Amino acid sequence: MPPIKLLIVDDSPLAVRHLAALFARDPAFALVGTAHSGREGVALAASLRPDVVCMDINMPDIDGFEATRQIMATAPLPIVIVSATYDPHQVAMAFRALEVGALAILEKPPAGDTPECRLRQTALLETFRAMAARHAPRRREAAVRPVPQTRPVVPPEVLLIGASTGGPQAIHTLLKGLPPSFPLPILVVQHMSPGFSAGFAHWLSQSTPWSVALAEEGEAPQPGRVYLAPEKIHMEWQADRRIHLLPGEREHGVCPSVSRLFRSALAVGGGRVLAVLLSGMGKDGAAELKALHDAGAQTIAQDQATSVVHGMPGEAIRLGGASQILPVQEIAAALCRALGLPV
Repeated sequence: MPPIKLLIVDDSPLAVRHLAALFARDPAFALVGTAHSGREGVALAASLRPDVVCMDINMPDIDGFEATRQIMATAPLPIVIVSATYDPHQVAMAFRALEVGALAILEKPPAGDTPECRLRQTALLETFRAMAARHAPRRREAAVRPVPQTRPVVPPEVLLIGASTGGPQAIHTLLKGLPPSFPLPILVVQHMSPGFSAGFAHWLSQSTPWSVALAEEGEAPQPGRVYLAPEKIHMEWQADRRIHLLPGEREHGVCPSVSRLFRSALAVGGGRVLAVLLSGMGKDGAAELKALHDAGAQTIAQDQATSVVHGMPGEAIRLGGASQILPVQEIAAALCRALGLPV
């Protein structure tokens, strides 16, 4: 298999050296160019045609958002935003880059050799490998399950959503499609690089009709609101119908974990939730979506064609855990139909 051609766009020579050294440790990658400004990055993307672009946000002349917009408008390529997280403006700009075609947002990986540093470095390499693979032709999805025509026996009380790589765009699309009359509170676990969760909540609040905030311990979820799991702590929905934030080991290598949220709802009663598993690497939440499905919940998995990475929903489909397999643009309507709402 030929190496993955990589272009790094970053105005910091130190950051370029660090990123180049990190990618050099993985024989899957071949660095074909480096750019030290957004405008140079646009030009090199057009001339080198890399398989994936590592894009900074804060740069001279044109920033990473504008560079991404220009690349995607002229010669689209897989672009991953890799940015520092300390500046709220940069975080906001990174999420705007998703709207114009960037596939994922990651923090600039630390240079240390601690277990935590190595974990984050490995996660970055895995994400880039997955993004570059989007050049490969996709197989057609297995037969889509029909939309159920019957209402659930137990009325659902909450909508649960799990996602990872590619999830921010999918969640954005889903929330924009849900009407203000949608009667359930929404709990979301989105795997996110450290430092980006608050910016993600703010972006969704600004760009969708929904009020989105990081969840707090003991909250009773209310209709019309979206509760996003904070970083580095698991979120559960328990029998007291409140959100609980609990420390714990990573599951499937992540914290917060979709599996943990789905499993907590299973203990309350599977039929009391609607559950959706969106784009993401790995298997987090897949087995638990199957368990919720078997317990009477209506479950939806995003299809392969609209997933940035089909790992999590694909595994749930393989296990037989999806009541429906749908393009992300159709999930909101399916959720409304599940509650008897007009579409």
